[in-house]
Amino acid sequence: MIEKTKKKKIIDKFKEHVEDTGSATVQIALLSERISYLTDHLKQHKKDFHSRRGLLILVGRRRRLISYLKIKDPQGYGEVAKELHLK
Repeated sequence: MIEKTKKKKIIDKFKEHVEDTGSATVQIALLSERISYLTDHLKQHKKDFHSRRGLLILVGRRRRLISYLKIKDPQGYGEVAKELHLK
């Protein structure tokens, strides 16, 4: 899981307005952090198939949010993709 301080830093970095915690950009950034954590976890625990399934679910959710953001705000998508090093 993501620590509270790290989560707050991510939200502060990607928020669109003062009380923003649920916009697509924030959600993509938080999901990317969780995905990187699970990826590192699975490098050590190769047979943890339950976490692997959770990782695939998170990747799918992030992919859908990215495609939504690409349609609604192409410029915002470009900024988020560049910042998070997404393809």
